[in-house]
Amino acid sequence: MKGLKKKRRIQIITLAFVALAGSTALIGYAMRDGINFFRSPTQVVEAPPSETEVFRIGGLVEKGSLVRGQGETVTFRVTDTNATVPVRFTGVLPDLFAEDAGMVGTGRLVDGVFQASEILAKHDETYMPKEVVDALKEQGVFQHTEDQPQG
Repeated sequence: MKGLKKKRRIQIITLAFVALAGSTALIGYAMRDGINFFRSPTQVVEAPPSETEVFRIGGLVEKGSLVRGQGETVTFRVTDTNATVPVRFTGVLPDLFAEDAGMVGTGRLVDGVFQASEILAKHDETYMPKEVVDALKEQGVFQHTEDQPQG
């Protein structure tokens, strides 16, 4: 009788382990497209990602770089003051998108140009996304003000 209980306990533990491993694998598979790493323009220039990698880039829209093309296509450059990356976006830009303002874009780097699938702009004059603040601090160019909330 004791041998049967021990065998049953081992079967239950094994089944629980297999179920846990299976659910972990399913969660990882489901999240594979939902995780996008943030990079500053300097990081993109120093170590360009592969053309298949989707990532987020953030910084300031370089003054004088915004060019509206045919239809909804827009090109501009994003900078962290140390490096600049050209960006191409087809779609409707947020209302608050402007030159010399903070932005975060999601997309891929193709032939040295960031092809954005989504562009986010800061929502008011004092807000700046946390990732952008961290990247600018890392470059030593961020100056914090009292009324400047962070992401």
